[in-house]
Amino acid sequence: MILRAADRLAVPWKNGGGLTREVAVHPPGSDLGNFDWRVSIAEVQRGGPFSLFPAVDRHLAVISGSLVFSVSGRDPLTLSPDSHFVAFPGDAPASAEPVELPVTDLNVMTRRGRFFARLRRSSVPGEPVIRLETDTTLIVAMGPLVVRAPGIECSLTALDAARFSASGQAVTLRAAGPAAVFWLIEICAL
Repeated sequence: MILRAADRLAVPWKNGGGLTREVAVHPPGSDLGNFDWRVSIAEVQRGGPFSLFPAVDRHLAVISGSLVFSVSGRDPLTLSPDSHFVAFPGDAPASAEPVELPVTDLNVMTRRGRFFARLRRSSVPGEPVIRLETDTTLIVAMGPLVVRAPGIECSLTALDAARFSASGQAVTLRAAGPAAVFWLIEICAL
């Protein structure tokens, strides 16, 4: 399934500090109180506290700009497109302050005890082949990318995503430039 960035509805944050666009959610149609997992992309317009999500594990990766991220009990981190993602409990107080605007980030949330997520940012030359290892895999393009899998060949633009719901198949990627740059998100049921 292809999930186009242009089709996503922008939802303002309660605190007015940004916008979120949902990429995918399970079960389909779930809201913020009853999802099992959720992937979204947010535009941070100003700093402030994160919403609390009890019994949810979160992953946050900055895909443009930079921000200082703080979560209760840990040292602050400066996150940018070159840094690793940060994982933290959704029920822990957290906040962020933009350093370099605009800030766009990738958010993955999983219901603790039901699902967990693995994330990996890749910049791979040539035509990498990815063997799908989980029942739900998302590939979020950071630039133009052609995705080929059994029965599908499509072009993605920046922030478009491809969602696969079967393990074992192979997906081939081809970039317009020297490398395929993307985030691989694997959602695993417990």
